[in-house]
Amino acid sequence: MIEQMTETIDEFLTRCSADVEEAVRQAAAAEILPRFRRLSAADVDQKSGPHDLVTDADRLAEKRLTEALGALLPGSVVVGEEAVHADPATYDALQGDAPVWIVDPVDGTRQFVHGDDGFCTLVALAHRGVTLASWTYAAARGRMATAVRGRGAFLDGERLLAGRPAPGRDLVVATSHPDYTTDEEKRSLSVLWTDGLAPRPCGSAGLEYLAIARGELDCIAFTWEAAWDHAAGLLLVEEAGGAHLTRGGEPFRVTGGNALPFTAARDTATARRVVELLRTAA
Repeated sequence: MIEQMTETIDEFLTRCSADVEEAVRQAAAAEILPRFRRLSAADVDQKSGPHDLVTDADRLAEKRLTEALGALLPGSVVVGEEAVHADPATYDALQGDAPVWIVDPVDGTRQFVHGDDGFCTLVALAHRGVTLASWTYAAARGRMATAVRGRGAFLDGERLLAGRPAPGRDLVVATSHPDYTTDEEKRSLSVLWTDGLAPRPCGSAGLEYLAIARGELDCIAFTWEAAWDHAAGLLLVEEAGGAHLTRGGEPFRVTGGNALPFTAARDTATARRVVELLRTAA
């Protein structure tokens, strides 16, 4: 049954990957870009706190994507950031047998709200805990990155290769933003402020993963595991030749239960180096 379902999804991706890409573009064109740099204070709400923002663009783009993706793959379900905020039990679908669309309608809402073009829409297709395909769309920049497991990663149709960091140069690592981390999480990341590393706060997680896949960023170190922030980008990094590991030394699981923090990097050696440092945190 697993093999049969996996083959069916593979066939779907061969036939409909371009349709998914078009659905992502249409959602951004209809609900996100018309609101970019046109938001008023009344158009922005808080969820868990002042750094956790949501707008109509988030809600309406997710609604449009949920309808479009479900129609493209009957029997699939959607785990979207805004739906899970409204009903946390929705997240449990990641543990089920149905194919799951993992959706972050506006990754980098903070940037979006402040008129910065560093935001993107993230969509991934997973089945039984394995991410099979992903779409990362930086709408304001007009860039679309895609990946299908075993078939490579691409940006606007050109193959992505992460490569390796240059010998002797400090590793640039994007870390969880201090505004979003607890004191304990800050302590766990503090070990990265050491010789040979150049940490900086992250922006949109999806765009940081794209930067790794392009060979422009060496690695990330993140302290949270919401699937919508990571599923698409981690597959992009993998298919570009990179690697990801949790503090426990295992690959990151979109279904959760990861030993945090975790890293994704341009190559396995870099990922292992970062994990070794993370393990030294008190």
